[in-house]
Parts: sequence; C-alpha cells; structure tokens
Amino acid sequence: MNSDHRIASGLATLAANVVGTGAPVVFLHANVADNRMWRAQMAGVGENNLAIAYDRRSFGETHAGTEDFSEVADLLAVMGALTDGAPAILVGCSQGGRIAVDAALRYPSRIVGLVLIAPNVTGEPAAVYPPDITGVLDQLKDAEEAGDLDQVNAIKARLWLDGPLAAEGRVAGPARQLLLDMNAIKLRSSPTGSDLDVIGEVPAFHRLGEIEAPTLVIWGDLEFPHIQDRCRQIAAEIPNGTGHVLADTAHLPSLDCPAEVTDQVVGFVNRFSDRQG
Repeated sequence: MNSDHRIASGLATLAANVVGTGAPVVFLHANVADNRMWRAQMAGVGENNLAIAYDRRSFGETHAGTEDFSEVADLLAVMGALTDGAPAILVGCSQGGRIAVDAALRYPSRIVGLVLIAPNVTGEPAAVYPPDITGVLDQLKDAEEAGDLDQVNAIKARLWLDGPLAAEGRVAGPARQLLLDMNAIKLRSSPTGSDLDVIGEVPAFHRLGEIEAPTLVIWGDLEFPHIQDRCRQIAAEIPNGTGHVLADTAHLPSLDCPAEVTDQVVGFVNRFSDRQG
C-alpha cells in the first residue's frame, strides 16, 4: 500500500505519505528537507511495517495558517489519523529528532522506540565552530542578509549534505538536486508562527535519562564536530541508548548513503516492533 493523506492540525493541513501495513514507524524530516528525504527508508520499512512520513509546517506540500503551534501536537495528529492508536517507533533527523525526543518524554506510552539521526535537542550546548567552518557560516550570513536564496540554498547543501569540512560537491547527482528542491520550498515559505514546544518546558537535554524507549543514535563522521560530540552524549545518557557512526557521510545520511541508513532503521524496527503489540 502506498497512499497520500491530508491531516488537519489546528490551522495546518499536513501532507503525509504512507507505505505498507503493520506496526507504525513515523519519520520526521530535517529543517532543510521534507518527507521525500525518507524515500529509501520508507520503502524498506514499508515491506513489513506501516511507514509514515509527513511534511511539517512550512515544508513540502503542507499548508498552514499563521498561529502558534506544537510540533509534537502535529505529530500526534498524524499518529491519531493513521496508526489506529498503536504506539509508534519514531525516526527523526536533526530538528525531526528534537520532535521525536520531546514526544518520547511527553508521551512515553505512545513511543516505543527512537532512531535519532544527528538530532537536535532543546537545551543542547551552544555550538563551537573551528575557523574553517566559521568562514563558510559567514558566507551563509552574508547571503541571507542579501536575500540571495539560491546562494543560501547552495551553502546549506555544502554544510549539511557535503559536510562542513568536506569538499564542496562531494555529494552530487539526484541526491543533491532533491535536497536543493526540498530546501527551496522551505526558504520561500511564509512564517507560520512560533513552535510552543521550545518555550517554557524543562529542556530535553537535561532529561535524557528519563527516556524509556530503546534508542539508536546515528551520526556521520563528516558531520559538524559539535554535533558528533552531542550525539555521543545523547547515546550515552539515554538509559537504553546506543550509538552508531556512519563513515564518509554528514548530516543527511538518508540521502547520502540511503542503503546503509535503511539497514540500520529496518534492523532497529525488527528488534523492537514486538513492543507495539
């Protein structure tokens, strides 16, 4: 089964894609992408499970009016519409990982496993950049101030797809074009309001020890150094957490080395899907 859905959540209509049947696995995309970053993983997981990926507000085919909102509430709206109440395994990359962690802390009975790929976490330590990276970040800031969205998109592809210290253009072909297409939508989207999940709660970084769900943290060895350090700490502090380093990839391994990421996700789902019964 492969189907598209539109799900209401507040003033948003969330665009979701579903592959397969069975115990649910929900994918949460990064802030430079949309649900298409998970195509390979959706196909792999969907062979034996219900794989769900959706576009968050300001991304892809989702449409939203202006209001303060909760990313976790949007996730629960998707789960409520598509999972028949079954608890889910969440797979999140970058800011998608932050949403997955928040959901696991807030609704532990609904979340039975986490795969976190280079995750952000509220309350995480401030980034410290080496000089070779600050130069590229200065270029990004200049392009943003100039309103040159195409240049912003190109620099973000260099940082997040190639890796900040890797050769520009390291990842080429369809993977790079897909990232540019996905992020172009985000860069040209209208503001939709503030995410209430990052306001007023105890930061998740200080609550990692409360996460009950088995957790796999994945990161690439071409990733920003501070994100690699963060991933090691997250994997160590979650009681049932493990870490896995992918060679020769950066922040978006689902695009850069899709087969390896799919193997990791499918292996995790197969180990822990019995908790969803």
